[in-house]
This record gives sequence, structure tokens and C-alpha cells, in this order.
Amino acid sequence: MATNLALDPELVERALEVSGERTKKAAVTKALHEFIARRRQKRLLELMGKLECDESFDYKRERSRK
Repeated sequence: MATNLALDPELVERALEVSGERTKKAAVTKALHEFIARRRQKRLLELMGKLECDESFDYKRERSRK
């Protein structure tokens, strides 16, 4: 999908430098992947302390083949 974006040229240059990518497209794509991954991690961290653990659950027994 072709999209025209007005990006801050200084940010794009910095992204190229720190990412090690050779093209603007690759640098922006990498930045978007990392942005999405960080947001997903943040949502997982927000669940910390909100989920109950079953102390009797034996994960080793559950993954063994029967």
C-alpha cells in the first residue's frame, strides 16, 4: 500500500543511524514493529498482579506426552 507521509526529516535520519537500516522504508518499518512490540509488552505488564496463579498447577506434568 503506497502512502505519502510528512515525516520529520531529522527523526528519519536519526532512525536510520540508530537502526542500522539502509533505507528510510526499512527504518520506518522497523520502528513500527518495535513500537507495536513495546505497546504489547506494556499491556502485559499492566496485568501483573491482576491474575491469580494456581500454585498446585504442575506445568511439567501438563507438557509431557501421555
